[in-house]
Amino acid sequence: MLNRYNAATRTVVSVILLVLITTVSWAQAVLRGTITDEAKTPLAGVSVVLVGTNAGATTDGEGKYALKLPDGTQKVTYSFIGFNTVTKTVTVAGADQTLDVQLEAALSNLSEVVVVGSRASQRSIVDSPVPVDILSAADLKTTGQPTFDKSMQYRVPSFNTVNTPVNDATTLLDPWELRNMGPSRTLILVNGKRKNLSSLLYVQFSPGRGETGVDISSIPTQAIKRVEILRDGASAQYGSDAIAGVINIILKDKYDFSSLDINTGITSKGDGGMYSVAFNGGSNLGGNGFLNYTLNLQQQNSAVRSGTIYAPSEKAAFGGSAASDALIDAYLKDFPTANNINGTGETSAARFLINGGVSLGNKLELYGNAAMVMKRVSSFANFRTPYWRQDRGLLHSPTDNGGKNYLTAATLAFPKEDNVDLYKGYIGYVPTFEGDMIDHNATLGVKGETNGWKHDVSLTTGFNGQTYTVDNTVNRSLGKSSPTRFKPGGYEFSHLVGNVDISKQVTDKLGLAFGMEARSEKYTIIAGDEASYTQEGSNSFPGLNPLNAGVNQRFNIGAYADLSYDVTKDFLLNGTVRTENYSDFGNANVFKVSTRYKIADDKVVLRASYSTGFRAPTLHQIYAQSIQASFVGGQIQSSGLFNNRSAQARLLGIPSLRPEKSTNLTLGVALNPTKNLNITLDYYNINVKDRIVYSSSISSSDKTSSLYGILNQYGVTSIQFFINGIETNNSGLDAVVSYRNILLGAGKLGLNVAGNFTINNEIVGTPTDPAPIKAAGATILNTQIKSLLTESRPRYKVIFGADYGIGKFNINLNSTLFGSTSFQDLDNGGAIMEHIKATFVPAAVTDLSVGYLFSKNVTGTLVVNNLFNVLPKWDLIAQDSEGAKAIADPLAKARLRGDLGFSGRYDILGYNGSQFSQLGTTFFANLNIRF
Repeated sequence: MLNRYNAATRTVVSVILLVLITTVSWAQAVLRGTITDEAKTPLAGVSVVLVGTNAGATTDGEGKYALKLPDGTQKVTYSFIGFNTVTKTVTVAGADQTLDVQLEAALSNLSEVVVVGSRASQRSIVDSPVPVDILSAADLKTTGQPTFDKSMQYRVPSFNTVNTPVNDATTLLDPWELRNMGPSRTLILVNGKRKNLSSLLYVQFSPGRGETGVDISSIPTQAIKRVEILRDGASAQYGSDAIAGVINIILKDKYDFSSLDINTGITSKGDGGMYSVAFNGGSNLGGNGFLNYTLNLQQQNSAVRSGTIYAPSEKAAFGGSAASDALIDAYLKDFPTANNINGTGETSAARFLINGGVSLGNKLELYGNAAMVMKRVSSFANFRTPYWRQDRGLLHSPTDNGGKNYLTAATLAFPKEDNVDLYKGYIGYVPTFEGDMIDHNATLGVKGETNGWKHDVSLTTGFNGQTYTVDNTVNRSLGKSSPTRFKPGGYEFSHLVGNVDISKQVTDKLGLAFGMEARSEKYTIIAGDEASYTQEGSNSFPGLNPLNAGVNQRFNIGAYADLSYDVTKDFLLNGTVRTENYSDFGNANVFKVSTRYKIADDKVVLRASYSTGFRAPTLHQIYAQSIQASFVGGQIQSSGLFNNRSAQARLLGIPSLRPEKSTNLTLGVALNPTKNLNITLDYYNINVKDRIVYSSSISSSDKTSSLYGILNQYGVTSIQFFINGIETNNSGLDAVVSYRNILLGAGKLGLNVAGNFTINNEIVGTPTDPAPIKAAGATILNTQIKSLLTESRPRYKVIFGADYGIGKFNINLNSTLFGSTSFQDLDNGGAIMEHIKATFVPAAVTDLSVGYLFSKNVTGTLVVNNLFNVLPKWDLIAQDSEGAKAIADPLAKARLRGDLGFSGRYDILGYNGSQFSQLGTTFFANLNIRF
C-alpha cells in the first residue's frame, strides 16, 4: 500500500521546498520589557510581534520579553488570549530600549475573528449571526486526553464519543458526533479546506452504525492553534456533510519558539499505559513567510476490564445437556472471566504535520500544509472457550494447562474428526485483530488581493487506507488444513478537491463572496486472502470476497454565492445559495439566510438562521457489499450486506440511494453585561428527510413469501442494506455562561458552564419498508436500531469548569455531567427487550489539572481524569407491564443482565454506547520544554 503514497509524499516535499526561502536580515536593536495585567501580575506566554513581519517573541514566566527590531519607526503588537491586543509605536536608532506594557482583560474571546460562519465577511464571534465556539490549544491540553477527539469530548457539550471495545476495525477510530447527528453529518475542515473521510464503514452495533466519518484523532493537538466550531447547518456555504455543523481546525502558523512535549499516563489499575513525545518547531522565512511543523509519536497500551461470567447465561447459550453444563461449570471454576481480554486495545501512532506560507509579492501568498499519520491497533476478540470453539489442535499444545482436559466425547464439536486426547490441556484460544492505517492530506494554494477583491485558489488531496490481520484463529470450514493467520483485506478512500473562493467588501455595508468546488472521490474494497473468506471464513473477522471487491469513483462540482449586508451597525443580514451536481445522483440546491441584531452597545445580541441542506450518500454506503458468517446468540448465521445497485436489491424493491435533505433553524441570544461575563443560549431544530440507515437483519421463514425466495436464491438466511428509510427530527438547546478574570487572593479565577440539552430526538412517522419486506412481516428498522439512533447518546451533557492562575501555578477543575442513555438489545436479550430498556444512569466525571512554571521555558502539568473513579452504571427499566413482570424475579433479571453483557463478559463495559470511558481514574503527566 505504500506505493500509493508516492504522489502525496511529493506534494508534501513540494510544500516544504516552496516555503523555504532566504531569511532577510537587517541592522537590529533589542526591545525589552515586562508585560503585566491590570493587577500588575506578570503574564507568561504573551505574543509580541513586529507589525508587517513574522518576527516575534513570547514572554517568559516573569512576563519578560526581548525582541530584535530594525532601525526606524516600528509598530509592535502585544496579544494574549483573554486580553485586548495593544499596539505600540517604537523608534529605534541603534540602541536597545525598554518598554513595559499593561494589558486589559478582553470581552472573553468575542472579539476574535473566525473563518467559519460567513463566506462574504469574516467576523468576530460577537458579530456573527450564527453560534461559533473557539477552543484554544491550552483548552485541549488541560483535558489530559491523549487524542484530539477525546479532548473535544470534555470541552464541547454537544460533541460525543467513547471507546468502542472489541469492535474489530472500529478500534482504529471511535465514532463521534455533534448534536446526536452521527459522524457523517459534521464537516471537518483543516485551515478551511475539506478533510478526507475515513475508509471505514461502521457496521457494529454502536453509535454511528452505518456511517463513516473523518478520523480527527489523527490530528496531533500539538499542531493545533485553535478550533472553530460552527453549531449551525452550513451546506449552502460548504456543501455536503455540514448538516449538524462545521469543525474547522486551524493549524499553528507563525513561529515563536520550538517546544518538546513529553507525556505519560496510566490507569488506577496499573494498565493502559500511555507514552508520547511531540516536537513542534519551525522558522520565520523572510519578512512574511513561516514554516511550522509537528512530529508526534504515541504508544497506548491496552487496559483490561473483563467481567465475571454469569454461568446461567452461558449455559443457555452453549449448554443444554448434562455433559455440556458440567463442562461449563468446570471451566468457569478455573477461569471465572473465561480468559477474556475485554477493554481498550493497544495503539501505536506516528503523526507528522507541516504548515507553511510565503509572500510572492504583489499581495500574493503561497501557502500549503500536509500531514502523514500511521497508526496500528491491536485488540482481542472474545475468548473461544472449550465449549464454544475448538481449534482442531492447531492452536494449543497438550502441555497447556498441565494437560488437564475439560472436553469429553459428548462435548466435542467435531466428534467425527477430533478425539478427546487431542484436546489435553486445551483451555481455548483468543483471536487477535491488528489494523494498520495510513491517513494523509495536503493542500497547496495561492491567495491574495487585487483591487479589493480577495482570491484564494487551492488544491487539496486526502487519503485513508486500512488493512487488517487476524491471528491465532482458524477457518473451521477448512478443518485441520486451516491456517492460523489471515489477511482479511481492507479499504481505501481518497479525494482530490479544487477550490476557488473570491470575496470583496464592496462598501462599508455590503460584502460579496462567490466560488466553486470540484471534487473527485474514490473508494476501494481490497479482497482478503482465500482462506479468510472461504465458506465460514476466518473466525472472529471473515475476509472480503473478491466478488465484493473493486474500485468505485464519482465526481461532483458545486458553486455558491454569499451576500452580507449591514443594514445598520447593529443589524446584519446574510444570505447564501449553492448548487451541486454529482455524477451518480444529479443535482442538489440549497440556501441559507441569517441575521443578527445588537442592542445596548453589544451587550445584547440576537441572532437567527434558517437553512436547507443535504448530505450525499458516501461511496461506502453505495458500494459496500459482503456475505459472511457471523456468531450471534451462540449460532453461526450466514448474512449478506447487498449494495443498492445489486440485482438482489432490485428484486426487493430497494431504490438507489439519494441525498438526505435537511432544514435547520437556529435562534439565539448572547448577553455581555460586562467585559468578563458572557451568556449565550441557542435553540436548534434539525429535520432530516430521506435519512440513510443501515437496515436490520431481515429474514423470513415463510417459504411462500417473495422475501424467502429471494434470500434462498442467493444462499443467505438474512439480508441487510442501506436505504433512504426514515425522517428524523432533532432539537435542543446549547447554553454557555462564562465569567472570567475574577480576582481571588493573589490570583485570577475563571468560571465556565456549558451545556447541551436534547429536547427531541425522534424518528418522524414510520420507516419506509419495501413491499416484499413489509409483506413478510419484517421491517428495515427494528426496535434495537431505533433505540441506537435516538437514545444511545446522552439526553444532556453539562461541563462545569474553573480555572485559577496564581503565580507560577495554574489549576483547572472540570466536572462533566452526562445524562442518561438507553439501548434495547434484541440480539442478546431476546424479544423481551421490546418491553425493557438497558439504561445508563446520569453520572458526573471530574477532572483535575495542575500546571507549574518551573522556569521561563519549562512547564509541568499533572492531570487526574475521572478523579472519583466513576464508572458507567446501567440497569434494566421496564417500559410496560410485560417488561415489569419479566424483571420482577431477581434471578430472571440477573439472567437478562448476563445475556445483555454476553454472559457477563461486559458487565463493566456495558453495551458500546455508554456515555464515557469505562477505564475509571487515569493519571497523566506532561513536561513542556521551550527553546
